[in-house]
Amino acid sequence: MAWNETTSLTFSARHDDADAAYSEGILDGLESLSLKLEDRFETVPGGITVVVHPNGAWLDFAHPFLPLVRWSSAPAGRRYLVGWAMTGEIHVLGEAALEKRAAGDASFEALKGSAERLYAQLVIAANNGRMPPPWSPSNFRRYLEWAWLVEGSAQHFARQVDLFRPAVIRRLREGARPTFPPARRDATILGGTVFDLLEEYRGGGACELLVARLRKSGPRSNLEAAFDLRFREVEDLWRDYLRQVVDRRVETDGPLAEVVTDDPDGSGGQHQA
Repeated sequence: MAWNETTSLTFSARHDDADAAYSEGILDGLESLSLKLEDRFETVPGGITVVVHPNGAWLDFAHPFLPLVRWSSAPAGRRYLVGWAMTGEIHVLGEAALEKRAAGDASFEALKGSAERLYAQLVIAANNGRMPPPWSPSNFRRYLEWAWLVEGSAQHFARQVDLFRPAVIRRLREGARPTFPPARRDATILGGTVFDLLEEYRGGGACELLVARLRKSGPRSNLEAAFDLRFREVEDLWRDYLRQVVDRRVETDGPLAEVVTDDPDGSGGQHQA
């Protein structure tokens, strides 16, 4: 396949002809997000290249860690694992491939925002040396331990937590009681809820504190410091927050009226939730 290149002030994209307009939209979104993150972080990397892959096979071949992460995730979260961040590069799926994976309007918007979430990961890693990328076996193990923080902070700083609410509601209605902080299996779906709650409870700056460093004593210490509460109190707040999310009245024609797909990799077989 012949790659085309599109550039913006700070970013560039490699893509095929079919994803030219989609790639321009990605770069516009990244430029806007970069400016917003400059107000929140000391280091905001530029010169990032976005590689837009036409199908999942190409993406998975380029990033062998990604299928492992997808396999370890809850079914409802697998559809959103459509990209990977490298030092200096972001790899995502093309628009047509995303449409096949989407489970409704909010799901499609979340999928299209993958490059922005991955860029947020790069920004956080640039300001916290223990966060990947770069990737190595040890960094990958650390990612699995802290996946709720990596995925959740990316949703928060890309301002996309609301787009995952349909998946959150489905997970809470269909699955067993989630652990706190969310296990690797639930990180993609529930990680953002921790940051949404923290911003609501503590206000500006608290989310930056939560991702500033990974404490050697583990996630409990990070959460207690960010919330300024004991761990059990933080967990109680979070479970109350989740109950409120589920209990909110949802209009049938609203953004949470999603189409649920039993095969989140996008191979077909949709039915109404």
